[in-house]
Amino acid sequence: MKETVLDVLMYLFENYQHGEFSDTDNQDTLRDELTAAGFPVEEVEHAFSWLDGLSENRQKPLHDGAGGALRSLRFYAREEVAKLSVECRGFLHNLEQLGILDSSSREVVIDRLMAFNDEIDLERVKWVCLLVLINQPGSEEAFEHMEDLVYYQGDYLH
Repeated sequence: MKETVLDVLMYLFENYQHGEFSDTDNQDTLRDELTAAGFPVEEVEHAFSWLDGLSENRQKPLHDGAGGALRSLRFYAREEVAKLSVECRGFLHNLEQLGILDSSSREVVIDRLMAFNDEIDLERVKWVCLLVLINQPGSEEAFEHMEDLVYYQGDYLH
């Protein structure tokens, strides 16, 4: 079975506390454990590179002058449309409408999705949203809602 970068990221998320896999001092130990668990070295390296990109993209939410979060209309670039299906884009839009994602976290999600070489499906989008939200300060409630969508609810349209 070919393990993907997302498989490595999911394994890290499910088996370690967030601080353990984002702490650069701990990454060598985790690399050894992941390769011992059967993940290919190349995929492990790509996963840590992906996490580094996530850390670099960590942003504070955008706010208007009154303290409310800014809403924006997103036009997808040609490359994004080619990589993200209508279902995936609709899911992201729905999360934004529900208040789970704001415009800055949506942009980080799209950036991290575009960083994958593999095909993007709805399950991958859900996991990337979860990983982005766990890394966004002040997004605990949104993370909990997203966690429910990933683990407990197969459907997002209610």
